[in-house]
Amino acid sequence: MYRIAVKKSAKKEIDELPDHQFLKVDKAILALRENPYPYPQAKKLKGTDNFRLRVGDFRIVYSVDEDEKIVTVYRIRHRRDVYR
Repeated sequence: MYRIAVKKSAKKEIDELPDHQFLKVDKAILALRENPYPYPQAKKLKGTDNFRLRVGDFRIVYSVDEDEKIVTVYRIRHRRDVYR
């Protein structure tokens, strides 16, 4: 089982989500505790050690520290804005 760490900026982005999207994103983040590499929703981003998880029109960008068993969430944004 992994621990979830959410960066301050990601927490702010979560708080700004509409209620129906918040529930879906929250459920997806909590599911990362059991399996940080859900296939096919999670994909490794090129050029980084980060992964992205697709939740509807939103993307969750995170990294996994296997030694410490920590999943760190960096961003939660709409798909058109997440990679900018």
